[in-house]
Amino acid sequence: MALYNDHGEVLLQHRKHVLFSNMWDLTGASHPLRLRGRNETYAEAAARCVRKEFGATGISFRKIGAFNYFASQGKKCENEHCAVIVGKYNGNVKANPKVAYGFRWVPFSKTVSEIRRRPNSFVMWARLGAKVLRNNKVGKHLLAAESN
Repeated sequence: MALYNDHGEVLLQHRKHVLFSNMWDLTGASHPLRLRGRNETYAEAAARCVRKEFGATGISFRKIGAFNYFASQGKKCENEHCAVIVGKYNGNVKANPKVAYGFRWVPFSKTVSEIRRRPNSFVMWARLGAKVLRNNKVGKHLLAAESN
């Protein structure tokens, strides 16, 4: 999931994670849960995530794509289907220290360049999610917003 703003920036999280800690990620995860007897939508899962991880509310989310990935670290691994959810947000954020070491707003083009230069500093799902975003009209809009 990725939050973006009017300046063409995306919110990156310096992730605390059981398997892939101390790496950069897009804004957060969008794993739907089964809550109160029903399954969350991707938008509801993304809203729950940014509220818990950044204190941000009032964001409209939408799914722009998806991908499958497999990543391992030692004897542990992840094998997941991930939806790419985006939302526009221009407010303040504060990273929850239980899930993140910190965060930064980064121009989307710089994020793409950094992933190319230092792929191992980003979690696998962030690299794949950024590729989906870059190939979507939202990503093209972000790149155009940076030049304005």
